[in-house]
Amino acid sequence: MNDLHRLSDNDVARRLAQDIPDGAYVNLGIGMPNKVAGFVPEGREVMFHSENGLLGVGPTPAPGTEDPELIDASKQLVTTIPGASFFEHSTSFAMMRGGHIDIAVLGAYQVAENGELANWATLDDKHPPAVGGAMDLVVGVPTIYAIMRHTGRDGSIKLMERCSYPLTGLGVVSRVYTDLCVLDVTSEGFRLVELAPGNTLGAVQAVTGAKIHA
Repeated sequence: MNDLHRLSDNDVARRLAQDIPDGAYVNLGIGMPNKVAGFVPEGREVMFHSENGLLGVGPTPAPGTEDPELIDASKQLVTTIPGASFFEHSTSFAMMRGGHIDIAVLGAYQVAENGELANWATLDDKHPPAVGGAMDLVVGVPTIYAIMRHTGRDGSIKLMERCSYPLTGLGVVSRVYTDLCVLDVTSEGFRLVELAPGNTLGAVQAVTGAKIHA
């Protein structure tokens, strides 16, 4: 895998942010998805939703300005933007389940070519099961973007024909953003949108467990 050119997590988040349209209501998952909020193009208004009861999540607070009562679902300190609102968990989950959020950006342990998503449990003890609101999001949100590293740190395959980990949802992922490429999930399987600079399709295919259609 020495011939692979990998983007940083920030660069993957920056690439994904380009595809979020102006005026969208977006839920960000824990980890890499949280980074997306910091890269929304200037002049584009996006309302970020946190399932613990906040619509209008702003950027990370500057040092010395933190409010310990303002946190997102991953317990990270946040700010609010003009027009933000607070509400109880039941209302927040009703927004997620009821189709009121346009896009959900979720991390993933595995994604399959048919859009299967596995992101809440593995088959080992390294990652304690933690489904959070992911299952509600994949049922109620029409567009699911997965953001992830293309392979495990040990080189294990994460994009495959079928997921081997417990599923979060069936046929739910629309697009996958990794440190090696961007892939659409289509009726034919994974279709290449673009490669990270310096990569070839052959090199990326070699670390992908399902065919990538050019």
